[in-house]
Amino acid sequence: MGQRTWTAVDAYFDGLLVDEDEALTAATAASGAAGLPAHQVAPNQGKLLHLLARIRGARTILEIGTLGGYSTIWLARALPEGGRLVTLEADERCADTAAANIARAGLEDRVEIRRGRAVDLLPGLTGMDPFDLVFIDADKPSNPEYLKWALKLTRPGSVIIGDNVVRDGAVVDPATDDPRVQGVRRFTELIGEHPRLTATALQTVGAKGYDGFVMALVTD
Repeated sequence: MGQRTWTAVDAYFDGLLVDEDEALTAATAASGAAGLPAHQVAPNQGKLLHLLARIRGARTILEIGTLGGYSTIWLARALPEGGRLVTLEADERCADTAAANIARAGLEDRVEIRRGRAVDLLPGLTGMDPFDLVFIDADKPSNPEYLKWALKLTRPGSVIIGDNVVRDGAVVDPATDDPRVQGVRRFTELIGEHPRLTATALQTVGAKGYDGFVMALVTD
């Protein structure tokens, strides 16, 4: 059992359960044509984010790391009338591609792309209403900083999700010199010891390989 099987299983369930329409497939194609790395979530993972946002009843969503806007579309479609999503992206090429993809999906009225480094942009969100869901999927060395701001920008009942936390299993290596793995390890440790959070982590295999995510509930 390996990558070929994981991909085939994803394709099976996607065919039955995941409605990836033209706007989503076009977003993937446009991101590839623009030369963006294929780091967007898989279709079933995008649907999972969508369902989590709907289960939470999210009216406000913060996404840290837009890439080509694929996950943005899934999340924004979960919002009710009047809901809003703010997504932060440092790379202008990614932001431009995402803006076109989001416009194609007809979601400009509920999505705001803010351009720049997330660590610089996050303080500017403090005057807004708290976010019901935060999806963290950007540079992993900065994950601990993103968590700090996620806690400032949420309220009891909010959900914080961190993607790509398993790193092909490298997360279990305390001696790693990979700053991405170090960032994920510290991020997870901070979640585990924080009195305002209750959380779990899940390993995933599929079309995107071997990875996983952390999901935390703000309880205080």
